[in-house]
Amino acid sequence: MRAVIQRVSHASVTINGSTKSAIGQGFLILLGVCGEDTTEDVDWLVRKIAALRVFNDDEGVMNRSIMDVGGKCLVVSQFTLFASYKKGNRPSWFRAATHDISVPLYEEFCRKLEAATESTVATGEFGADMKVELLNDGPVTICMDTKNKE
Repeated sequence: MRAVIQRVSHASVTINGSTKSAIGQGFLILLGVCGEDTTEDVDWLVRKIAALRVFNDDEGVMNRSIMDVGGKCLVVSQFTLFASYKKGNRPSWFRAATHDISVPLYEEFCRKLEAATESTVATGEFGADMKVELLNDGPVTICMDTKNKE
């Protein structure tokens, strides 16, 4: 499972011209699921993101978590995080999980992140053509991969 976590001042997802979800300060999380991912990957990633201290304290030091600042999360499914680009110029998506694996793990991730942060998690729409807008704050962008925990 891969995640790109961006600290944002605001972020939104629009589908067919209508806003599906929008948040103020918090995290925009692009989430990719591969075929080998399990509930253990979800649990590890949720723990890391909920405790990630990248929000400024009173001294301007990144020392606060999303919960400390009352921030929100917007999670967008992103199978392209598993693009294979080694051969040719057209990426292959063979490492991305099929819908029967990715949808349940995506939904589980959102539920568990909501419980861990004690805050409603906004989402995109799985498989939809989404327009994602954000104002990256910092910029702060962190990439996590559950297969590379060290």
